[in-house]
Amino acid sequence: MSSAVIIGNGEFPRKEYPRELIRRADRIVCCDRGLEAFLRHRCRIFGPDSVREPDVVIGDMDSLRPSLQQQYSKILIHNTGQEDNDQTKAFRYILEHEPEVDAIHILAATGKREDHTIGNLSLLMEYAREYGACGIPAGDSGRNIYVDMVSDHSIAFAVTDSCELHVGAGRALSLFSPDNSLRIRSQGLQWPTDQVVFDNWWKATLNRASADIVTLTFSHPSIALLILD
Repeated sequence: MSSAVIIGNGEFPRKEYPRELIRRADRIVCCDRGLEAFLRHRCRIFGPDSVREPDVVIGDMDSLRPSLQQQYSKILIHNTGQEDNDQTKAFRYILEHEPEVDAIHILAATGKREDHTIGNLSLLMEYAREYGACGIPAGDSGRNIYVDMVSDHSIAFAVTDSCELHVGAGRALSLFSPDNSLRIRSQGLQWPTDQVVFDNWWKATLNRASADIVTLTFSHPSIALLILD
């Protein structure tokens, strides 16, 4: 199993789990000014003598200092396209150029700005819909990419169909979907979602696992976003 981390310019994680994901990553891809955040925290993650560098810096370079653009010019990919944000450019770069990677963790993508946070989280559903990249392995059909977004506060990932989640009793769970025709029957949640109509963001938030395993049964294949504490 090979993993990659995408580092944005949001709130950089300070807790051990997300930092361990960086330590263990086979590939580190920084989004534009995310390079500055990585360099600022590098010695705390790898130790004061570390020389670990990112493998790629990608984005439209609208916020990265020119001096760093010059210093890292050999690994810098200047992508000026405005159809996708820098997170998606990094995600697609990994899919296209790192075929051995089967797990992608997106860090420092939330916090600081609510609009960026909402947009970046919603993109997890786009990756699931377009590429089958989600928080549940897809079986033997095609390339299976596990993708999540990790912060000091939560782990977020998308699913595209019925699934079992081994979350542990008592864990907080929120569920979102842009598909208001989708119905999700649940087992193992304190408040069942069977009657929820997904016509607003709050409708299945702030739930909690009442059993170690939560089962979600979709009325039809679709997309949903889960956020666990």
